[in-house]
Amino acid sequence: MLQTLETHRDNLTISTDPARLDVAAITDMLTRAYWAQGRTPEMIARYLRHSLTFGIYDGPRQVGLARVVSDYTTFAWLCDVFVHEDYRGRGLGKWLLETVHSHPDLQGLRRWMLATRDAHGLYSQYGWVPLENPERWMVKFDG
Repeated sequence: MLQTLETHRDNLTISTDPARLDVAAITDMLTRAYWAQGRTPEMIARYLRHSLTFGIYDGPRQVGLARVVSDYTTFAWLCDVFVHEDYRGRGLGKWLLETVHSHPDLQGLRRWMLATRDAHGLYSQYGWVPLENPERWMVKFDG
């Protein structure tokens, strides 16, 4: 069983409690993300059930998220990292990454992966680097 984590800063909370997730708010945010076009609320709800999701909350309002897909032993994929436009510029993305990286169930992993078009500067502050040997990696993309 995964540990539920909750941390606070100012009036905001980051929580991994799945009961707090607001699928409508997440769907709304992801409609503005270049990587999530065409995802339906049903698709989002399904993959949230199978992921470790970190929500950022201002009171009851969900204003950000990061999702981790993992075997909790050797590998994790970080995805759907998003902070609502009204909350950007406050260091919430950094706080979110620090919280994800420090989660007890994600310690000791051999490899983390992510894909980004435009946030290399943010991720590099936390040890992320481009693939050293991209010729070893393959992808199957069906849509």
